[in-house]
Formats: sequence, structure tokens, C-alpha cells
Amino acid sequence: MEKNLPLHLQEVIFGSKDSKISNQISKLVKIGAIRKIAPRIYSPNMIEPVEAIIKRNLFKILGNLYPGTLLSHRSAFEFQATKTGQIFLTTSYTKKINLPGVTLQFLEGASPIEGDNKMSGELFVSQRPRAFLENLQASKKAGSASKCLSLPEIEERLEEIIRVNGEDEINKVRDKARLISVQLNMEKEFGKLNRLISALLKTKSSKILISPLAKARAFGMPYDPSRVDLFEILFRDLKKVEFPFREEKNTSPTSFRNFAFFESYFSNYIEGTVFEIDEAKKIIQTNKPLPARNEDSHDVLGTYQIVSNKKEMEITPSSPDEFLKIILFRHSILLKVRTDKNPGLFKDRNNFAGSTAFVDFNLVKGTLFQSYDFYRALDHPFAKAAYVMFVMSEVHPFLDGNGRVARVMMNAELTSAGQSKIIIPTVFRVDYMGALKKFTKQRKCDTYIKMLQRAHEFSANVYAENMDDMQTYLTSCKAFVDDSDVILKIVPR
Repeated sequence: MEKNLPLHLQEVIFGSKDSKISNQISKLVKIGAIRKIAPRIYSPNMIEPVEAIIKRNLFKILGNLYPGTLLSHRSAFEFQATKTGQIFLTTSYTKKINLPGVTLQFLEGASPIEGDNKMSGELFVSQRPRAFLENLQASKKAGSASKCLSLPEIEERLEEIIRVNGEDEINKVRDKARLISVQLNMEKEFGKLNRLISALLKTKSSKILISPLAKARAFGMPYDPSRVDLFEILFRDLKKVEFPFREEKNTSPTSFRNFAFFESYFSNYIEGTVFEIDEAKKIIQTNKPLPARNEDSHDVLGTYQIVSNKKEMEITPSSPDEFLKIILFRHSILLKVRTDKNPGLFKDRNNFAGSTAFVDFNLVKGTLFQSYDFYRALDHPFAKAAYVMFVMSEVHPFLDGNGRVARVMMNAELTSAGQSKIIIPTVFRVDYMGALKKFTKQRKCDTYIKMLQRAHEFSANVYAENMDDMQTYLTSCKAFVDDSDVILKIVPR
């Protein structure tokens, strides 16, 4: 009971043996100030459904009406009713109590022990090692009717501990579980837990594992499940759209190289490697870096070396292993002089962009492997291009050069299918970066897909045998303008 608040101001009021409180409750019911919503439970909320009030105040109700009870089994992990509306608790008896919108399943078992946490009032919750042991008990029921999480769900929770906090943390869980299993008479359940952890740590056979996420870790390919979920969202939305075929018009070696020059120029400009157009032309024409800007010049040269080579740009992966091999090779060319950035090697530490944390360096290979299944199932070249570019951008597998490699991988998909490549001009940078960020944060990819479609429509109009003519067209579209208030203009041809 919230003693500092008058009864009629508390959303849930509990029946009491105290005659003063009991009389006050009776008077409030009589005048219609509160209503009875369940046995020994009252509320002044006369508007909302009873089920909603119970759900919002469930743990307060449990702590007041069933002191000393332990929120246990799957409920100790989920902290909410199952799909079938059940909450599982451990106490000194077995009983089922129905409240509006929820069924309380009381299971006979050990009282709270040292390490179990107090939650609300006199309600306790099983400590993590105990909850794992409880969830490995035998259960006669399956699915959401079961007191236990499924085995794959347990495996994934164990895998998450390793993924986020490392092997030391999972070993602490195991050591604590070993100790309390004797106290709780759960040695059999500890045996199961020990085998699962050993399999995840690759010290025992992985054959017992069921979850794909757990198996991937056991096989040395752990991945980021939240990113894979994001890739699936993009995959599903890309499969719903019919994209136009924008034929490549830069079919001669000269025009292909002209486009490649601007492709390289803009791709580096986006990443902050800024040159005047004439400076960039000189670097490409002489194949020599500017003396004062050796590394920046080589970034432009490396990008151009890849994107101007039509044979290289027609190479796309046919297996996960090949996918990784292509990415690493192109990165090694692009950043070959930046030895401090590990050209041709995946990152060995984590990287960030503002508040955005990219995929953990330990999960890069596994996440890229997992992304390949969706890539393989896409048909349209534009869909594949949009997908692979986002995957590379989201995983950020390298210490540097991620955006440039992402755009190279995107354009290789288009080149291999005879479609126009995509340029992201300076004037479109804010739209491009904003769409990527919005998809990552909000998990909705419509803006990203529309942004890339517009960039593709624009790029399909960029063609010329003469580089100056191509530059003139780009200028007419405001492509070189570095001002977020200026909009990319598509001049029909």
C-alpha cells in the first residue's frame, strides 16, 4: 500500500484486515469512487478495462497479495504473461489463480535464496543462474503454455551473454549455477546447462545445440541477430517492388572510364576526401598522387582502379566464402597505402559513427555469412545492389573505407547485369546518409529504397564520350554543390 497517498488516489487498492482501511474501502465502493476489479483488489480507475489495470500493476499485486513468492522459470526472463496469458511463480504450494487477463501458475519449489532479487513489495525474482536451471526442468506442456522457455530460446540467451560480455561472464553464470544447484536439488538441470555452455564455448560437442544462432557460435561464426533481422526487413520490402531496368549507356571503354572517374570522385568526397575536380583529374591522368596528399590521392586512385575495370566490376559472389573474398580483395586495393587501416583485413576493434555502434568486430564474418542467404534469394539487380550496399554499410567490417567498398559492391551488381551504375553526388550526400541512418534507427526502409531509386534515375542520365560533356551535365544537375539546402536536379536527356 502506498501509505503517502489517500486510497482513492492509488490505482490499485488491496483489501486489508485492518478495520479502518476495510471500512474506508467499503465507503469508497458504496459512493462509486472505487470498484472491485478482482478478489481483494480495488481501483478508482472506472474507465479502463480491468485487464489493462491488472497488467499495469501486476507485480505490485503479486508483491502485496502473495508475499514471499518468487517470479520464476520463463517469467524470470520475460517479465510478462505468455501468449496464453500465464505468469509462473514458485512458492510452497501448487495452485492456479485466475485474475482478469492473466493466470497465475504457482509451482511448488524452494523459497527465495541468497542472490534472488527483491522486485516489488515482497515479490522476489529468480537470479539469472537459478532461472536457467528452472527453465531446464522437464515440462509436460509445450510452447507458451510451458513454464520453460524452449531449448533454442535458452541457447540464444546463453549465446547473448557470450556475445555481449564474453566467456568470463558465461563462466560466472555456470559457476554460480553449480553452487546453487546443490542447494535447490537441481544437479540434473545443472548437467544440462553445463553441456550447453560447453558446446557454445567449443569445449564439448556442438551436436546438442538446436538454435541456428547457438550453432553459428559453436562453429566459430557468431553473428549479430539484430542486424540479420534488419537485413530480413530490407529483403522482404525489396521483394515487394518491381524496379525499372535502367540500361547502361556508358558502353564504350571511354565513357565507362569517364563515369568511373566521377564515381570515384564523389565516393571519396562523401567520406571527406575532398579534391578540386582538376586535382582529381590530374591524379587519374598521371596515375600519380599529389605530393602533399599521398594517402588521399591513393584513395581516389584505388577506387578508380576498381570501378574503371569493367571485368572486375562484373564479378559478383556465388557463395558466402566468395562474398568475403571479394570484399577483402577490393578493400585491399582501395586502401593499399593506408597500412594503419589494415587493408584487406576485417577490423580488429569496434567502430562508431556518433552514437551508432556498428557490428562488433568479433561478429563481422558471421553476420556477413548470415546476410548472404537473403542476397542469394533476391532476383532483380537493383534489389541486390540496394541490399548488398546496406549490408556493408550496416556491418562496417573495416576500420576505414566501408562506405566506398559498399558502393563498389552495389555497382558491381548493376554492372554485371548491364544496368547503369549509381553515383551519389555531393549534393545528394545528406539524403543518402539520412536514409541509411533512418533505416538503422527506425527499422523502416522505404526512405532508403526511394533514395536509391532516385540516385539510380539520376545516374542513368550521366553518359558521354567526352569527360567535359559529362561534367557539364553533372553541373547542370547541381551535383557538385555542397549545400544541404540545394536539391539534386534530374535533367531529362
